[in-house]
Amino acid sequence: MKSAEAAKKASRLLGSQAEMARLLQVTAPTVNQWCSGDRAVPAKRALQIEALTNGQVKRSDLCPSFPWAQIGTPSPPALSAA
Repeated sequence: MKSAEAAKKASRLLGSQAEMARLLQVTAPTVNQWCSGDRAVPAKRALQIEALTNGQVKRSDLCPSFPWAQIGTPSPPALSAA
């Protein structure tokens, strides 16, 4: 799965791009750029998205260039909706 496809899947699971942006505390245009492939999803956000989607969207799909296997990072707890 390409990063943009994973971001789109996450936004659908979370309700919308606007809702995903709100939950991540980023701007809606930022999420739109991730979903269109114009901008890469940062590793920090990939971790958060994986948690918010309860693992339905994997960090390695969102940010495939990051060496996830080398660092062995456990899945983060879900963010609370503020």
